[in-house]
Amino acid sequence: MNAKIDSHLEQLAGQYRVENEPFYRTVSDEVETYETAYAARMPMMLKGPTGCGKSRFVEYMAWKLGRPLITVACNEDMTASDLVGRFLLDKDGTKWHDGPLTLAARIGAICYLDEVVEARQDTTVVIHPLTDHRRELPLDKKGELLRAHPDFQLVISYNPGYQSLMKDLKQSTKQRFGAIDFDYPDAETEAEIISREGGVDSDMAKKLVQIGQRGRNLKGHGLDEGISTRLLVYAAQLMGKGLDPLVACRVTLVRPLTDDPDMRDTLDAAVTTFIE
Repeated sequence: MNAKIDSHLEQLAGQYRVENEPFYRTVSDEVETYETAYAARMPMMLKGPTGCGKSRFVEYMAWKLGRPLITVACNEDMTASDLVGRFLLDKDGTKWHDGPLTLAARIGAICYLDEVVEARQDTTVVIHPLTDHRRELPLDKKGELLRAHPDFQLVISYNPGYQSLMKDLKQSTKQRFGAIDFDYPDAETEAEIISREGGVDSDMAKKLVQIGQRGRNLKGHGLDEGISTRLLVYAAQLMGKGLDPLVACRVTLVRPLTDDPDMRDTLDAAVTTFIE
């Protein structure tokens, strides 16, 4: 019986493995730091602005460590049952279905809660027993106390610069995690990423970086968020598909960021300055 259960869990784990190496450009000592944290099975918190590479980093580390990865995009409507699981009715009657957090704890996956502060605080407290010496998850509705697989690790991410204006994590949650700070890469590294991911030459990649830096200088001066590396890659990808560079930049680097006419004009001017 146990062998059958173990075989089933191994099959599940296989479904969540990252098969191909994701492209990730190391910026500092984040890879070594994370590997050490994983060796200790320490819960980790990744802090940094939107689109700077946090999610790609987790994907890369899951591949590097050979661990399954289960990602949850947190939102304000997410309940504890969405994370943990619930009983559902099917043709054979009522049956328990594990949520992503429970499944990750069973199969020894890395569970990544992306933008965790978007979830309600009464939902995120369910992670607490998994983030201390207990490493267990009470499934009260099922009457089970699940002890996490030895390889299980919990990782969360959020954007403190943006979320501090709206929401934040409780100290009782924050102090259960180690943390790695992320930021946008230096200009040379960011240009390399854009060229590699977006399929443009290095000269165009450098121009996009200059636009990105100009936009980031406007954060707090009309923009809530600067132009992310992700958006710069999007611009490059549209150019690679043949779209006019000016149009590609406006579609990806201006229109998504603001509806304010004056701010749009400022960003459009920056695009024109560097692209034409």
